[in-house]
Amino acid sequence: MKITVERERLLAQLQTVSRVASTRSAIQALSGVQLLASEAGCELRATDMDVGLRVPLEAEVAREGMVVLPARLVLDVVRSLPADSVTLELRSAEQDVEMVSGSATFHIRTLRGEDFPPFPEAEDGSTVELEPDAFVSTALKVAGSASRDETRPVLTGILVSASDRELRMVATDSYRLSVKETTLDAPLSAGFEVNVPARALQELGRLVTHAEDEQLRISVRQNQVLFTLGRVVLSSRLIDGQFPNYQQLLPESFEHELRLAGAEFTDVVRRISLLAQKNAPLRLAFSQGELTVSAQTPDVGEALESMPVAFQGEPLEIGFNPEFLRAGLEAVEEGEVVLKLISPLRPGLIESGDESRFRYLIMPIRLNV
Repeated sequence: MKITVERERLLAQLQTVSRVASTRSAIQALSGVQLLASEAGCELRATDMDVGLRVPLEAEVAREGMVVLPARLVLDVVRSLPADSVTLELRSAEQDVEMVSGSATFHIRTLRGEDFPPFPEAEDGSTVELEPDAFVSTALKVAGSASRDETRPVLTGILVSASDRELRMVATDSYRLSVKETTLDAPLSAGFEVNVPARALQELGRLVTHAEDEQLRISVRQNQVLFTLGRVVLSSRLIDGQFPNYQQLLPESFEHELRLAGAEFTDVVRRISLLAQKNAPLRLAFSQGELTVSAQTPDVGEALESMPVAFQGEPLEIGFNPEFLRAGLEAVEEGEVVLKLISPLRPGLIESGDESRFRYLIMPIRLNV
């Protein structure tokens, strides 16, 4: 294998693909990036067995071939090269790749190519197309609520449901639940429901920002899903197990439904949260026509701020995790926020005041009097 490529182009594609290379696998090849060179062009690939990514690389191919190189080292080397172009040549006898740029020469040992897994391909008849911005914006609305606890893998994913012109995504870590529904501009050719790792959809979000007017093609296989944007393909395993019945978690009715100015309420929560440290809750105290947000951390300090709210009835005080509450409010983005409450020990619901169909259920924290 021998190719010549612009340094900046190689660097950009390496930075993209290296994000999914493994950093903790016992299989050394999974920490590498695979470079394939053929008459059809060049391609870079990386995977950690859960998420895989393949991106095109524009290069002049002098000799075809395949090689696997340590991703992090190659990225650092290419970033430091002195010239605008770089030549990479596999030296089979030495089991390394010679990298030449200007006056600099590097010899980098290759990783075992036979240990690098094959990349899945889309199956005929299993692909649906939709607008990438609609798909990604829906995913990013709920991704923050997905669990990071690998001992409960089913909660580390986002449940993606799509049929006709309806797209719904759900994520929960058992302390909060996000649901976002989006109406698509065009009907889908087929429907599907899959549990996709949240980090795969977050990576897809980064890829979409650099895609130029490409339709998103989604192919669901038995235990994998492929997302294709032009010549960029992101693959992800699907998470096994039964996703919680989120509809049963949403209360059918609430005692209080309050409409608040979203930006003002979010700013108050951000400010007062500064004094909610060391797992201290953020307190929301409702009385006639007023909401007081407060926090107190022993040996640190305390803070409170009031704002008008159309509350009626017996006073109510409820506590929330400040980070979770802030995340829910920030996901609404703009306009009014609808806050629905039952009691201090029942979950609260945050909704967008417009027609964006976003719901955020948050469990309360029991308050000490």
